[in-house]
Amino acid sequence: MSLPGFPDAAPLAGLGGGILIGLAAALMLLGAGRIAGVSGIFARATGLSDSGMSKPGAWMFVLGLPLGAFIVALATGGLPANFAGPAYLVVAGLLVGIGTRLGSGCTSGHGVCGVSRLSQRSLVATVTFMAAGIATVALMNALGMEVLP
Repeated sequence: MSLPGFPDAAPLAGLGGGILIGLAAALMLLGAGRIAGVSGIFARATGLSDSGMSKPGAWMFVLGLPLGAFIVALATGGLPANFAGPAYLVVAGLLVGIGTRLGSGCTSGHGVCGVSRLSQRSLVATVTFMAAGIATVALMNALGMEVLP
């Protein structure tokens, strides 16, 4: 399936991925009573936070994210991907990390779990994430900065 103007889009894969993310978040909330906020779980795994799930459980969750992607890539024959250079990735990672600490959460905690619970704080945080992302892309495009090779 192809979308006009977006020849590389994969809407069915996106729909499937969205359903799986929502299902995983619901299972974690209903099964463990915890919000599937990746930044909070990562903070717990690395010792930056003492609250939340058990440290071994946090490590299993954090390690399961890339492991799950690797399994999907193996099962589907791998998907070609373009990534920004290492400098962009390091700077972006640091900025996202700082932002998640300042915003008391990330897009998974606020955007997936908080918005679905109609949390006012999460709605504001998600609108802020989206606006900042759109503004950053618009600014980089206006400055002629190409991120992907």
